[in-house]
Amino acid sequence: MAGKKDKKVTPLMKQYNAIKAKYPDALLLFRVGDFYETFGKDAIRTANILNIVLTKRGNGSDQETALAGFPHHSLNTYLPKLVKAGERVAICDQLEDPKQTKTIVKRGVTELVTPGVALNDEVLQSKSNNFLCAVHYGKREVGVSFLDVSTGEFLTAQGDIAYVDKLLQNFAPSEVLVSKPKRKNFTEDFGSDFHMFFMEDWVFKADYSNETLTNHFGTVSLKGFGVDHLEQGTIAAGVILHYLSETQHHKLQHITNIQRIAEDQYIWMDRFTMRNLELYNPNALNAVTLLDVIDKTISPMGGRTLKRWLALPLKHIASIQKRHEVVQYLIEEEATHQKIQQHIKHIGDIERLISKVATGKVCPREVVQLKNSLEAIVPIKAIASGSTNDALKKIGDTLHDCELLRTKIKETLSEDAPVNILKGKTIADGYSKELDELRSIAYSGKDYLDKMLERETEATGISSLKIASNNVFGYYIEVRNTHKDKVPDTWIRKQTLVSAERYITEELKEYEAKILGAEEKIVELEQQLFADLILWMNDYIQPVQLNAALIGQMDCLCGFAQLAQENQYVRPLIDESFDIEIKNGRHPVIEKQLPPGEQYIANDVSLTKEEQQIIMITGPNMSGKSAILRQTALIVLLAQMGSFVPAEEAEIGVVDKIFTRVGASDNISMGESTFMVEMNETASILNNISDRSLVLLDEIGRGTSTYDGISIAWAISEFLHEHPARPKTLFATHYHELNEMCETFDRIKNYNVAVKELKDNVLFLRKLVAGGSHHSFGIHVAKMAGMPQQVVHRANKMLKKLEKSHSSEELTDRIKTLQEEEELQLSFFNLDDPLLQEIKEEILDIDIDTLTPVEALMKLNEIKRMLTRKKAAQLEKK
Repeated sequence: MAGKKDKKVTPLMKQYNAIKAKYPDALLLFRVGDFYETFGKDAIRTANILNIVLTKRGNGSDQETALAGFPHHSLNTYLPKLVKAGERVAICDQLEDPKQTKTIVKRGVTELVTPGVALNDEVLQSKSNNFLCAVHYGKREVGVSFLDVSTGEFLTAQGDIAYVDKLLQNFAPSEVLVSKPKRKNFTEDFGSDFHMFFMEDWVFKADYSNETLTNHFGTVSLKGFGVDHLEQGTIAAGVILHYLSETQHHKLQHITNIQRIAEDQYIWMDRFTMRNLELYNPNALNAVTLLDVIDKTISPMGGRTLKRWLALPLKHIASIQKRHEVVQYLIEEEATHQKIQQHIKHIGDIERLISKVATGKVCPREVVQLKNSLEAIVPIKAIASGSTNDALKKIGDTLHDCELLRTKIKETLSEDAPVNILKGKTIADGYSKELDELRSIAYSGKDYLDKMLERETEATGISSLKIASNNVFGYYIEVRNTHKDKVPDTWIRKQTLVSAERYITEELKEYEAKILGAEEKIVELEQQLFADLILWMNDYIQPVQLNAALIGQMDCLCGFAQLAQENQYVRPLIDESFDIEIKNGRHPVIEKQLPPGEQYIANDVSLTKEEQQIIMITGPNMSGKSAILRQTALIVLLAQMGSFVPAEEAEIGVVDKIFTRVGASDNISMGESTFMVEMNETASILNNISDRSLVLLDEIGRGTSTYDGISIAWAISEFLHEHPARPKTLFATHYHELNEMCETFDRIKNYNVAVKELKDNVLFLRKLVAGGSHHSFGIHVAKMAGMPQQVVHRANKMLKKLEKSHSSEELTDRIKTLQEEEELQLSFFNLDDPLLQEIKEEILDIDIDTLTPVEALMKLNEIKRMLTRKKAAQLEKK
């Protein structure tokens, strides 16, 4: 436009803007000299996250923009902080030496690091996977895939929303890829707690994903991986590989296969159950989880394997028993157990190290660590192969000794190879003749210079000659002013000092060129030899990954043996029956939190399909009802993971689903009331139970009025009792009215948590005993919590009043009396009277056995109104 000047943009900012346009969703770290700089909105976010100074570029001019940066060598310090904050970070490097160009330096993005795609040790947690996930909405089912690019684990599955929700909770991905049109669906179905990245819809197509996957694996189809029938799951997997190429991750030889998450092999637990049981995420701040208590693993692979086993406990009896047999063997053979653990201590994260080899991001020191770790596997292989336990022997026979790989690394690299190849001796002496010769030139210089000094001192007669070097002039000979006249004509003066002169000679120049040339060639040759080694090591990716998986399993099993020995756990008997018999079971987490010297009160639990299908547990709050429910589930879980269990004896008919529902707690989500959430979750249980399910219900119906709550709890218990699957159920409640159910339903049994009443107080014995409980002791609990005396006193008075007026026995008796009176009175009335006929039908239709107290009151009121109207009509006639 006329009269308006265009804003002048510097060549640097022009280049920055062009690169930033390609990565609008990422923070762009733009390399300028020795710094990584961020500009504009990126700078504001970066300064905020990293707590660094925010400045301005072009202050006061048209091109003024925010600026924040840090030294390039601090990248490993700052990058993890940005990624952990959920940022996608594009690293833009200088692609040429600034000295070699007269124009602006060529720059380009060399890597895009996102929460789900990270190989940086500072971003990763050693005992946890870092999964990138993709979710694809098919017509009927949802596909899901998980990839840990740092280990090469690639998994896929498909199913309904509830199944995918469970997997998302189990695998806790750091980043989830979803198609842009499904943004709303995803947040509605799975919440908004994940770091999400929304991609173009065209990526989520079957043909494209199939082509991407087969190209990567170099196969014609996906049949060999057993995932070809999972169309939605493979679409999600293809999306992940596409995303990796988009984020500049092209070296992916360590992703060697893709596995199906076999739903039919593992116990089903919904997200509520995993949360309620606090398997690996605490519900309260600083709470201890089951994982915290049972994790005795030593290696990163073992830690990650244990998490997977906890997320996916087995259903296949033979597989469970195989794990139990190994644990039993390790307990009995204590010396073997200790030797294996001693060697595992010397094994680093070989799974992630070999992934770094594949992606070309490994440093010399890490390759030496890999070699040392593989050497520690050799004695483990020998011990396991020589054991009498079949499962352990198989692990020993399958472990790869990687002898050729270890030898090659040992020959090639120095034992004390540096982290940075430019800062130390990487290649071992004797490996390369050329390198040895160059080193001899570069590092034997002192002898050569000493001899030169000796020669020149003798030739000139100057006793105080000195040969040295600096960064400006290189090597020089220094002569004190007193001997200036003895300097030969062939020497060239280079610098004059106050008391001396500095000279160079032809010989010294030649020597300097030779030294500098040798040092440059050494760096170049070491880099070349190291790159050749890494390329050669790619052939060993699969054997090392197999070793990592086997060491992870062995570490877990050794951990189980240690856990059992330290905490007096016993081997459970797993069979095909439908019963659960636990003698003196304990809660694995609570027993570790007790004050010193205090014993955990152990309890028996017996559940059978024929006689004791539902246990109704009553007892006051704080008495330990919830602990008994949870410990039963945790004992089953531990047993089916392959661990021993905290009990005196345990016989478990294999369980295929565990459901827990903890009463109106704090699970308010998406604006629903606690009661609505409770009913949703309970409905989900009732619609999915099987004949091998274990159902744990804690205070169901507490979120509504008392009479509603009792009615709902009664109806749910009746449903479970009459269901053809007869699921084993523990029902904890403070509705003592439910104790009456055992009179009508033969497989419901009453138990209560024993309480000892003292003169003015109550003592919780935490022991489960047969029979129902008739008091809630809520006021006693309030007193123990320090409630003011007058409040406790008033509460007691009110309780007595209410008990008098709302006794359910009293209401039932009133109904029965009314029925009898009506029968007698009706016999004297004119039965042709339509009103009386109506009242008779009303009364005879009442089923006292299922009538709740509130319904009884309403029925009485209704009949009373009808009779009052009749009486009023008769009086009017008179």
